[in-house]
Amino acid sequence: MASSATMAVSVSSSSMRLLPSFDGLRVQQQATSVRAAPVSSEKTGSLLIVADKKVQKRRQIVLTEDIPSLGKTGELCSVKTGYFRNYLYPTGKAKIATAELLKSIKLEAERVAAEKRRVKEEAEAIARQFQAVGFFNVRRRGGQGKQIFGSVTSQDVVDIIRAQTGRDVDKRVVTVPEIREVGQYVVEIKLHPEVIAPVKINVIAK
Repeated sequence: MASSATMAVSVSSSSMRLLPSFDGLRVQQQATSVRAAPVSSEKTGSLLIVADKKVQKRRQIVLTEDIPSLGKTGELCSVKTGYFRNYLYPTGKAKIATAELLKSIKLEAERVAAEKRRVKEEAEAIARQFQAVGFFNVRRRGGQGKQIFGSVTSQDVVDIIRAQTGRDVDKRVVTVPEIREVGQYVVEIKLHPEVIAPVKINVIAK
């Protein structure tokens, strides 16, 4: 009986010693679970930070070659970032529109515009020179009445202009009406897309 009582006391004492240890583990587990919550919060916070750093959906670019769906070389346009990154940039068809590049494009556009103005002004000056001549005389062997043998061609006009002014004109830009008689005619010379010079010729029988 005494032995049984002693065993009971021993077991009870052991149980009492084990319980605090178990409780301690439980407290530690609870503390661990409490500390785990901020970790989850930190992860969520990091995800939010990444979400805030979104890649731009569109890019301002400058074309380095003509693309029918976008525009011509040197033009500024807006495209999807993925399209630029995966196709336009690797193939060298476009560049990002940086401030330096835009400045360079502006200077080049101004240079081209100035050159176009110069060419047009030169064409206008030539047209005035032709008008100042009055009539360019073209001689042809005469036939019966006012008729002439053959006709006056664009090459004939080019030759007479060179002889009287010293200027060379491409016969492909000369428009000559049908001329088979002596008389006065007007020939058109396209010196520039925006400048057409009316040139007067006087066909004389010889």
